[in-house]
Amino acid sequence: MPYELQLKLKENPLYKKYLRENSIWYKRLIRDPSSFSLFREAMRKDYQLRPTDKLNKAMDAITFFSQLMSAMQS
Repeated sequence: MPYELQLKLKENPLYKKYLRENSIWYKRLIRDPSSFSLFREAMRKDYQLRPTDKLNKAMDAITFFSQLMSAMQS
C-alpha cells in the first residue's frame, strides 16, 4: 500500500474505524490502491455521511417537530 494512502487512512478516524469493522478493505486497498474512492464512498454510505443522508435526517427532524407541535395543540 502506498505511503500516501496509509497517511490518508491514519489521519481520518472514521477511515480507521471503518477499516477495523470491514477488514476486507485492507486486502482491496493493498491490491488496488486506486480503489480508495470506492472505499470512501462505501464508508460514507454505511455511516450515512452523504449529503442525501443529511438531508433525510433534517427532513425527519422537521417532520417529527411538526407532528409534536400539532399534537401539543390538540
